[in-house]
Amino acid sequence: MLNKLFILFIAFITTVMPCYALQLDLSVDEEIKKKYDSSKLEYEVLPNLPKSATPSTSPKSTPTYVSTIPNITKLDKNTGIKISSGTKLKARSNQTISDWSQEGAIVSFTTSEASFKKNITIPAGTKLYGVIADSHRPQITGNGGLVEIDITSITYNGKTYQAEGKITKANSKKVFFNNIKGKRQYWKNVGAHINKGETFYRKTRNIASKMSSNPITAILSPLPTTVGMVGSTICTILSPITAIGTKGKNISIPAGSTFEIKLTDPAYVQ
Repeated sequence: MLNKLFILFIAFITTVMPCYALQLDLSVDEEIKKKYDSSKLEYEVLPNLPKSATPSTSPKSTPTYVSTIPNITKLDKNTGIKISSGTKLKARSNQTISDWSQEGAIVSFTTSEASFKKNITIPAGTKLYGVIADSHRPQITGNGGLVEIDITSITYNGKTYQAEGKITKANSKKVFFNNIKGKRQYWKNVGAHINKGETFYRKTRNIASKMSSNPITAILSPLPTTVGMVGSTICTILSPITAIGTKGKNISIPAGSTFEIKLTDPAYVQ
């Protein structure tokens, strides 16, 4: 009896395991081919550079910003024209804004539509200035990148006045708490890790099916299914933990994008 089991075990090692390894290897290769064209990989990953050039360590999309804000004109509130708190202005960005933005950098916007108020009309083409109050790249907790912009001034009739505001929309998407965020990927990554376990289970079922059709390996056919069930269960249980190590999405808003800016305090111009 022991001799027969030993023979079956040797047969399993020499015939089934190489097939199993080959199947996994081919399945991985097929997945890569689905996503990438191997003939183009070299050219798509790195840009064409002059022979004397070397790749820069800084991102190509690093935005440029306004270096300074025009001098603020001091104004007595009693003689100025009031722009009420809560006034919303539609504008377009004058530069790319991304999670590469440095804290303290100055950004500017230009209103795309006139805003009509009781005592004043804010024409299209009015400049608004702001400062990057906070920014960070995507984080390994699944959080995306972040950019926070505080509006600090407005230019009206050729003069710049103090104004306080925040971003409420960016490219028609609502912005909460003045935080422009990249998409959070945590729960998507949890699902991706669970799917990996399910894919592994399906592959082991296929292997078990092939083994059961072979008289030599039929007795061991339940083994791959058991291994697959255990692996899938482990992936599901650990997915909330393993997903923490993946990052969210970047945030990058090109110049000319639409924004909605809301004044958080009254502004006074003349």
